Amino acid sequence: MVVALISLLIFSLFITSSGEISEQPGVNYGQLGNNLPTPTTSVSLIQNLKAKRVKIYDTNPEILKALENTGLQVSIMLPNQLITNISLNQTFSNQWIQSNLVPFYPKTLIRYLLVGNELISSTTNETWPHIVPAMHRIKHSLSIFGLLKIKVGTTSAMDVLQASFPPSNGTFRNDIAFSVIKPMLEFLHVTNSYFFLDVYPFFAWTSDPININLNYALFESDNITVTDPNTGLVYTNLFDQMVDAVYYAMERLGFPGIRIFIAETGWPNGGDLDQIGANIHNAATYNRNFVKKVTKKPHIGTPARPGSVLPSFIFALFNENLKPGLGTERHFGLLYPNGSNIYEIDLSGKTLESEFKTLPPANDYKGKVWCVVVEGANETAVVEALSYACSQGNQTCDSVQPGKPCFEPNSVVDHASYAFSSYWAQFRHVGGTCNFNGLAIQIAKDPSYGACKYQSVTL
Repeated sequence: MVVALISLLIFSLFITSSGEISEQPGVNYGQLGNNLPTPTTSVSLIQNLKAKRVKIYDTNPEILKALENTGLQVSIMLPNQLITNISLNQTFSNQWIQSNLVPFYPKTLIRYLLVGNELISSTTNETWPHIVPAMHRIKHSLSIFGLLKIKVGTTSAMDVLQASFPPSNGTFRNDIAFSVIKPMLEFLHVTNSYFFLDVYPFFAWTSDPININLNYALFESDNITVTDPNTGLVYTNLFDQMVDAVYYAMERLGFPGIRIFIAETGWPNGGDLDQIGANIHNAATYNRNFVKKVTKKPHIGTPARPGSVLPSFIFALFNENLKPGLGTERHFGLLYPNGSNIYEIDLSGKTLESEFKTLPPANDYKGKVWCVVVEGANETAVVEALSYACSQGNQTCDSVQPGKPCFEPNSVVDHASYAFSSYWAQFRHVGGTCNFNGLAIQIAKDPSYGACKYQSVTL
């Protein structure tokens, strides 16, 4: 590791500076949808949004080809599943760069190469020791091919922190601080790269909506502030608070000068009926205010790093209908899959708020909700989910037994829809969800029929 760091330090002396990085946000171009436009059309849409850069989650050759000669800065990604093999094999690393990057550079302006996506959050601790060695391998491969301007990093979610409030208490988790994060920070310091961070005030707010003010999370708080008792710094929004916690955590490990790059941030424009705050009004408000913040001149930075530039990517380009998880996961887009705006936004920050059309009101759904099988669900998986719901007791599936009111029609989907609603109604108060590994959906229309009465949740 020491030899690698020394060689990287020598190498970094020969890097040509490409000037100050632009504060104008880019966009994350995810592809988890079966109804998305072609790469060529998508690139045109990205340009229409006036994005400065684009991040993709792989090295899709069609997308990289479509990005040729556009002037858009591009971030590509090494898939999570290749991290371990890359970390152990320099030849494999070289071949991966030669196959996935070299054919497109420099016509496609690749500027960032991210080694995995939220690896600490999404992989087991068996992978973690391979993260930084993989970053070293990839950086060395880039140097072999003379690709000196491409920054190497990896993305982290906020759950890498053990403490985040107040911001000055920011501390990395004990299980990763010295084994993973500190060597990573050494690499980023020597190579003059960034700590790529995914920051979602939406999730922080929904975890504690009583104590965290919604306007504070949306950059809309005129008179709501939080003062850090240790530093006296005053915070006017949740985003700054979260970012500064990471700055302080890095400083605590001896690296106060590493810059943060916002790899993802955004707000959902919709979600499941019981997901509060996920609507077009709030999404537009958050993202427009974020653009306004980061593009303001002179640069604002954060309370702990005033005047600093915060390069960024907003998540995401499209609503992606194949993303797993709660409904919000499929509703982070700036655009519908048909290319139309979900709401107006200008990533250059030059359009005044008064020039945008009036937004719909930010209303959360109130009323009864049922949980049923989503259209097109895999029947084998539904059988397993039905078995699970029925095994939880509380007479969850009594009404779908032979001779009971909901036995007919005698189909897996109909029985499962009743069971899902029954399960959710009985167990929501202890954490039960209407998800069933993506097989369920919430609806506001009562599916009851005849003597078969579905149980519901009241929001």
